[in-house]
Amino acid sequence: MASPTAFETVIGLEIHAQLRTETKIFCGCSTRFGAAPNTHVCPVCLGLPGALPVLNRRVVDLAIRAGLALGCTIQTRSIFARKNYFYPDLPKGYQISQYEHPIATDGVLSYEAADGPHSVRILRVHLEEDAGKSLHVGSGASDRNSYLDFNRSGVPLVEIVTHPDLRSPAAAADFFARLRAILLAIDVNDGNMEEGSLRCDANVSIRPVGQAELGVKVEVKNLNSFRFVQRAVEHEIVRQTERCRGGKRIVQESRQWDDASGRTVAMRSKEEAHDYRYFPEPDLPPVEVSEEWVAEVRERLPELPDARKGRLIRDHGLSPDDAAQIADSPSLTRFFEATAGVASNARAAGNWVTGEVTRRLKQDGASIDAVGVTPEALGRLLAMVDAGRLSASAAKDVFEVMYGTGREAEHIVRTEGLSQIGDEAELREHVTAAIGQHPDAVARFRAGNEGTLGFFVGQVMRATRGRANPILVNELLRSELASRDTE
Repeated sequence: MASPTAFETVIGLEIHAQLRTETKIFCGCSTRFGAAPNTHVCPVCLGLPGALPVLNRRVVDLAIRAGLALGCTIQTRSIFARKNYFYPDLPKGYQISQYEHPIATDGVLSYEAADGPHSVRILRVHLEEDAGKSLHVGSGASDRNSYLDFNRSGVPLVEIVTHPDLRSPAAAADFFARLRAILLAIDVNDGNMEEGSLRCDANVSIRPVGQAELGVKVEVKNLNSFRFVQRAVEHEIVRQTERCRGGKRIVQESRQWDDASGRTVAMRSKEEAHDYRYFPEPDLPPVEVSEEWVAEVRERLPELPDARKGRLIRDHGLSPDDAAQIADSPSLTRFFEATAGVASNARAAGNWVTGEVTRRLKQDGASIDAVGVTPEALGRLLAMVDAGRLSASAAKDVFEVMYGTGREAEHIVRTEGLSQIGDEAELREHVTAAIGQHPDAVARFRAGNEGTLGFFVGQVMRATRGRANPILVNELLRSELASRDTE
């Protein structure tokens, strides 16, 4: 019996990123999230007759920045078009977007992943306005009606479209994460996927291994987490493979991810470009971008995550894992470097920032900008550990108190008696007591079980409430056990 056909997965992504502006793309309405419905609106973003759009210059500036960060060619002349379709939350009956002449083209994002080097080509970066939002929740009358909120209508977006260069669900999720880190680093997008300011559409197809021609593409819309991207693509691969092996054809369509059921659900047949009846927007002139403008933006381009990671490894001696975690966030990098500057121990600062600080932020659901301990205060805490005044375990307890109260480490240690015990005579008493209380463990150590030493260290640390100097405790234990071995 012939083996089933082996299929290769082909994935391209379309990422919609809200640009960090205070006002919308074609009017002066606020882009602030969370306002009461239909309070950030005007005749322009409501599409009222006679209202004319005026392009926000900062939107173009940020789009150029995004294009440069992704290695794209910035076009000296780009053109807005009308993309015609009819949704209740699209008040004009069309979206102002860019089609044939986008602002940036032909880029590439190259990076090192766990499975080796990757390069994903960027087809285009184009500007467009966001649509409004349809609301279908509530009770009573709202069970039978939908409501429209136009606060998002006209919010500026860049759409970043890749070539179909990705080959696995994990690679797609990883690329999305790396792109988010770049957009954060260059301050183009806030990275807040829960609020909808960054979302991803995944174009997924399969084809027999060895076939050059692409399979039928299915678009999975509005994925707003890395996990959703991976799970949705995984499901879509299984669904398409089962259909092909069952003799059924793949339908080109748009689908949405239902995380509760763990499957994609059909939304509508996929439109082609001609379905949108694109034509140049008559109310907006072409966008002219001079070489001087591009050079100015390039000069202001911040450090990108890969370059930052390399610098953290080179200048601060961080491990690749710690450097990668810190480098993905500009604010986390600033926090780390301020901490390391005070502590004079970059490795320790890196371990704490990726360890205790990150753990506490995740626990509280907070950002590094809202952390309860300043980097300078954390640096002084780490300096106390380095000076032997505080044990590493006690430092964690002190950190928790600092986080909750804002008190300084010095004050906490002094008032709560947490200073590290470095007095040899005092520690020897605890060492002798631990050895005397556990003769069985002494016998195991004499029999060659070195791991027993850690047991004794734990006993001493427990007796001193974590205040004993662990290096001195180890030395005293070895000395005392050796002397008993000769008795």
